[in-house]
Amino acid sequence: MTRKPQPAKKARTKKAAGDTKKSLTGRALSTLRQHPGKLLNYKQLSKLMGITDDETRKLLNSCLNELSAAGEIEEPTRGKFRMQGKEELVTGTIDITNNGAAFVVVEGQDEDIYVGPNKLRHALNGDIVTVRITSGGGGRHTEGEVVEIVKRRREQFVGIVEISKHYAFLVPDKTQMPYEIFIPLDKLNNAERGQKAVARIVEWTEKQKNPIGEIIEVLGNVGENNTEMHAILAEYGLPYRFPKRVEDAAAEVDETISEQEIAARRDFRQVTTFTIDPADAKDFDDAISFRRISDDRFEVGVHIADVTFYVRPNTALEKEAYQRATSVYLVDRTVPMLPEKLSNKVCSLRPNEEKLCFSAVFELDADANVLKEWFGRTVICSDHRFAYEDAQQVIETKEGPLAEEILTLNDLAQKMRKKRFAAGAISFERSEVKFKLDEEARPIGVYLKEQKEANQLIEEFMLLANRKVAEFVGKPAEGKARRTFVYRIHGEPNQEKLTAFAQFIKRFGYQLQTKTKKKIASSINNLLTDVNGKAEQTVVETLAIRTMARAEYSTKNIGHYGLAFDYYTHFTSPIRRYPDMMVHRLLAHYLENGKSVDADAYEAMCKHSSEMEQLATSAERASIKYKQVEFMKDNVGKIFDGVVSGVTQWGIYVELDGSMCEGMVSIRTLTDDHYEYDEAEFAVIGRRTHRRYTMGDKVSVRVVAANMEKKQLDFEMVRMEVPF
Repeated sequence: MTRKPQPAKKARTKKAAGDTKKSLTGRALSTLRQHPGKLLNYKQLSKLMGITDDETRKLLNSCLNELSAAGEIEEPTRGKFRMQGKEELVTGTIDITNNGAAFVVVEGQDEDIYVGPNKLRHALNGDIVTVRITSGGGGRHTEGEVVEIVKRRREQFVGIVEISKHYAFLVPDKTQMPYEIFIPLDKLNNAERGQKAVARIVEWTEKQKNPIGEIIEVLGNVGENNTEMHAILAEYGLPYRFPKRVEDAAAEVDETISEQEIAARRDFRQVTTFTIDPADAKDFDDAISFRRISDDRFEVGVHIADVTFYVRPNTALEKEAYQRATSVYLVDRTVPMLPEKLSNKVCSLRPNEEKLCFSAVFELDADANVLKEWFGRTVICSDHRFAYEDAQQVIETKEGPLAEEILTLNDLAQKMRKKRFAAGAISFERSEVKFKLDEEARPIGVYLKEQKEANQLIEEFMLLANRKVAEFVGKPAEGKARRTFVYRIHGEPNQEKLTAFAQFIKRFGYQLQTKTKKKIASSINNLLTDVNGKAEQTVVETLAIRTMARAEYSTKNIGHYGLAFDYYTHFTSPIRRYPDMMVHRLLAHYLENGKSVDADAYEAMCKHSSEMEQLATSAERASIKYKQVEFMKDNVGKIFDGVVSGVTQWGIYVELDGSMCEGMVSIRTLTDDHYEYDEAEFAVIGRRTHRRYTMGDKVSVRVVAANMEKKQLDFEMVRMEVPF
């Protein structure tokens, strides 16, 4: 190993060392730019610049006076200087693309600011930075330079440990961190060469090429399943175990339910109640109760675990739940938001156990119209636990446990579903990729999980509860002010993306109506039905989803476009989602006629929850990608059929039939022509032959490499089904 650490260089403080007036002036301007708006005298500036001798400090003072006289800086107070007030400074988030280009995204500003690689000042992807605008609209982009890193997105990185005689490095994945982290040998924390570990940056001055860090956790040997799953979590800053103080707090939770608490609640213990969940589920958030009032009237209760009864504000359990904000579902494990005692035992609505709930109870007629509604705290006792497959068998055979209740509820759910789509809801129901794992969590098979009527039964009643809770709080009564609440919102699709999508699907013979919200929804639903089972299904579904806005949490209600609801929230999964806990607390507060709460405080919590949800989703996708690569590593050299699922300037992505494993054919390996990327056409096109590879094309590829470390499959093109 030939690398050498690059420690900070000591400030050169003597004139003979090269601090000429010209270079000193440049350094002074650079330092002032890094502290926009701050008034500094020459002594303060000298300290920031590392100048300690009197001679250079006097020279610096002379430089500052000359800059002020020339109008390059201002001196609003005698002897104190700052950059001119007209200097344009903006704050935003660094977004570094796959090819290394860096842009600063400023909220509320349409155009991003380009920052050259030599002007980043060690800013990394996702950091919040202050940028000085250096050029306006003359070039292709507005350009700028980073003058201050306001907040690091992350200071911990996952990588491989490399050790030499006198020093060590952590080598991270280049996509997340393009610099190797220098680790002093006494900061290795027993990490060994070649192991995966997590390092924290402890020092990184502007003059240091590499950051200096310390190993804070050794994950284990590369390729071991636990090591790789923990590495995925660490890459996204997600924990995989609870601190001892949180486990201790969970252990102290009292499981007994007092008679006094039962007396304060509406009692559903004698009403038929059941749960329907995945076969391997352990945390049962929700249960359904059913009672026939008359031939055409039914009482349906949606009972949700009363998590906030056990997780109180300002406790260790509460603080940990907020920080995590969500459970994370990797291929081989669940990383829960709450410790196991709560998530799988105390709060889980297990059969034949009395449980505390927060409930939404509805009286429905035979057409699934809501006649009455009630919200409040309850106590239940579930009579039966169904897996989805068990409930589906009852629906299909019309026989089995609680058959009358299941069949009646299914009939009501299908009627609600039909109304929802008639109102403009969009049916995005892509099949989930699932793996069959052996005892060591190695993938031995891939299958697709389909949504059937049993899933839809639960979905429709959860949607009903979420919508009605949001309406109850969100719709202001006549003469009353609007109350702060947590909504799950989803904006209208981006018109530009929608137009491009409509143009793209024409090549498959499909049309999309884009004039009104309702026509868009109806047209997309028809399209998704038409492509079902066809070669282009995955591509069309993927692009349709990409045209949609991202759903998120907010106190500012804009409705939920995809569900066609004016009011919508998340009330039904407080074991695994922190926003649902917020909703439970707010609903209880308003049921007791409490005043509206601080909107800004709740908006900040909504933003945090949305961000954590995205991190969890990214980690989940990374675990799927890892298992897909692991599944395919024994198939190197074999040929598979697939469909082009994406095209970029560097490669063609292909999703294999059946397994839905995705890999890339590098443009460099297409040697029959020089291929160029056409963004508008979603295609790469040969300059001489005009051969096109575009999304939706059926192709055959050979697996040439399965890189576990990069979670990457490399393919080479064998043939296209349709000749050019």
